[in-house]
Amino acid sequence: LLILFPQQSGLYEYKIFGGLADCPPKLCADVYMDLGFRKQWDQYVKELYEKTYDGEKVIYWEVKYPFPLSNRDYVYIRESREMDVDGRKIWVVLAQSVSVPQCPERPGIIRVKSYKQSLAIESDGKTGSKVYMYYFDNPGGMIPSWLVNWAAKSGVPTFLKDMQKACHNYSKST
Repeated sequence: LLILFPQQSGLYEYKIFGGLADCPPKLCADVYMDLGFRKQWDQYVKELYEKTYDGEKVIYWEVKYPFPLSNRDYVYIRESREMDVDGRKIWVVLAQSVSVPQCPERPGIIRVKSYKQSLAIESDGKTGSKVYMYYFDNPGGMIPSWLVNWAAKSGVPTFLKDMQKACHNYSKST
């Protein structure tokens, strides 16, 4: 299930509630945090790596956009915690864009300067997980409405399916 909230700015916030059957929460969190593995299963990743600048771990991520649009890139920090909330184990991942002089903008790629994501994963009480994600970014440039509609109707559900498949393949690859 996906709900879109246009902001005053005309940009969209995405709030996603979903389930990943047969993927326990710790496995989901591990798969989500594993950047090297993400490159294998996420078809929209062009480049993705983590580097340390001034003692801070920073992630660089370039996302493939459909022709004729320019690719977008992100420079962000993220944190992952395993929390205990009234006896419920919840895995939380927070990410936010940062400006790092050592990661200058690249020609032909639009830098997403405003990006925020919160992800919470917990058990569905059976063998799977319940996933909640809040996502906001300002992709810059003119994003055609067909792409926004595609992201809502196909992109996110496809991402969840791909992630589910990745969870099933993860144990084999590690």
